[in-house]
Amino acid sequence: EVIGINEVTQQKEIIAKIAVATFGNQAALQKMGESMYAQNLNSGNAQYVFPGSAGVAFINPSSLEMSNVDLAKEFTDMIVTQRGFQANSRVITTSDQLLEELVNLKR
Repeated sequence: EVIGINEVTQQKEIIAKIAVATFGNQAALQKMGESMYAQNLNSGNAQYVFPGSAGVAFINPSSLEMSNVDLAKEFTDMIVTQRGFQANSRVITTSDQLLEELVNLKR
């Protein structure tokens, strides 16, 4: 449940409920990313239920979850990007110097 404050009465009230989708064949879901999946013919259609009912997992509010990001890969990608930026910057500086020399030779 998502709880909000009613602006008129200043009382807490439920403004939404979060549903969880279950599938007849969860193993057949199509992987779309690190933590994203899509239904297909083999997985069956989604059945939406509320957490805690019908044997569905609970949602733990105010809890922390471990990150599923590979820090080593992210740092490696960052370093590669930074090196590429540095190389491009040097190319621009070198071409600028060459153009300046060309202009000076023409005079």
